[in-house]
Amino acid sequence: MKIIPVLLFLASLALPAAADKDFFSVGSAGSPETKSRFAMLDDVRILANGLLQLGHGLKDFVHKTKGQMNDIFQKLYIFDRSFYELSLQTSEIKEEEEQLRQTTARLQINNEEIKNLSQEMNLKIEDLIQNKIQLQEQVWGLEDKVTKLAVFQPSVQETKEISSLKAFVEQQDNDIKQLLRIVENQHVQLDRQHNQIMELQDKLNHIELQELLENSFLEEQQEAEPIPSAVHRPTAGTYRADGAAADCTALYHTGVQASGVYTIQPNGSEAFSVYCEMKFGTSWTVIQKRVNGSLDFNQTWDAYTNGFGDLNEEFWLGLKKIYSITQQGNYLLRIELQDWRGTRRHIEYSFSLGGPSTNFTLQLSRMSGSIPNALPEHAELRFSTGDTARSSSCPQSHPGGWWHSECEETNLNGKYVTPRSRGRLDRGKGLYWKPKKGRYYLLKSTKIMIHPTDLKSFD
Repeated sequence: MKIIPVLLFLASLALPAAADKDFFSVGSAGSPETKSRFAMLDDVRILANGLLQLGHGLKDFVHKTKGQMNDIFQKLYIFDRSFYELSLQTSEIKEEEEQLRQTTARLQINNEEIKNLSQEMNLKIEDLIQNKIQLQEQVWGLEDKVTKLAVFQPSVQETKEISSLKAFVEQQDNDIKQLLRIVENQHVQLDRQHNQIMELQDKLNHIELQELLENSFLEEQQEAEPIPSAVHRPTAGTYRADGAAADCTALYHTGVQASGVYTIQPNGSEAFSVYCEMKFGTSWTVIQKRVNGSLDFNQTWDAYTNGFGDLNEEFWLGLKKIYSITQQGNYLLRIELQDWRGTRRHIEYSFSLGGPSTNFTLQLSRMSGSIPNALPEHAELRFSTGDTARSSSCPQSHPGGWWHSECEETNLNGKYVTPRSRGRLDRGKGLYWKPKKGRYYLLKSTKIMIHPTDLKSFD
């Protein structure tokens, strides 16, 4: 870089010197030697102009290089700051996870203590029942005596014995009733403890899922080029080039963190509206919701294919829309149930959904939950409705479109039934969750949601 100014300086000196020589040789301007000197002067001028242009070009190149270096340093600073913030969030999540694990351990210990206490209470109740049987036999003996006394006047001593025995029997009955109430309370507490443990385990599962999402983001940042792009991409493939979100989870990472109706556009699909529910530090895409029976779910095949209902109330998103979302990667299916006593339970599956050519065949594999499984696993379940005979005759006996296998009574799109309906016909057509080995769960509300399990599956 220092050579260019030196050459420019020498060229500027050469021009006046050549001019002086030409001035003193004016008398011989017409000679061949003079013409040769003029030619040399022209070459020097051309060389000087070229060097000047080269100097200007190098100067512009230096300015541009400095600007690019400043941009690189600024982007590296932004990347370092983002990485530091993610590290802080990861530390906070790990602390919360450890607290949840400790709470779960304490609850499990309490649960074992309550179980032991319940067993002791059951043993005492059995002893009391045996005593009651013995007392009952004594009472029967007393009844015989009383029958005999109806003929003969009892003595004062016998009357005292009868009164004391009656008082003793009444006291035993009261003790047994009190113990039964205590046992019932213990069973209620056991159910609550069990539900709390299942909820905590559910939270731990979702914290692990969130850590998986953030770790995927960190791995992608490390595998990227040294110069980060100007657009922040926390998930792989969840944002389209035009800025539209592929699902509710992608929308959450854009900063939208309030539950409500939003527009998404999965890859290769048209844009449509969905209800996004924010929970467990992420967002779920809701595909079905029932709360009060205000919407009739006994719809046609076309209705179940395209969707129906109000996204803010009761609705079915539509098989085509669900299929377009799930084709972007691996998804988790979460079913939330509430019975008429207010008890809330859930179950989660990994699943795959076929396209229209397979009648939207569903395959499930249970992952976790607080209720026994009632849907067949690792089986091809074809969707069917009452106006079609695509897979079975179940929709005729069980109204509402659903993935049926053997006409089991579990149908979350069935007829909405209140607890006052006791008939077998209505029960079979109702909104129930019925495991193969277990009791009926008459449901007041249901919700089905999906969430990506592995963000790298979008790539």
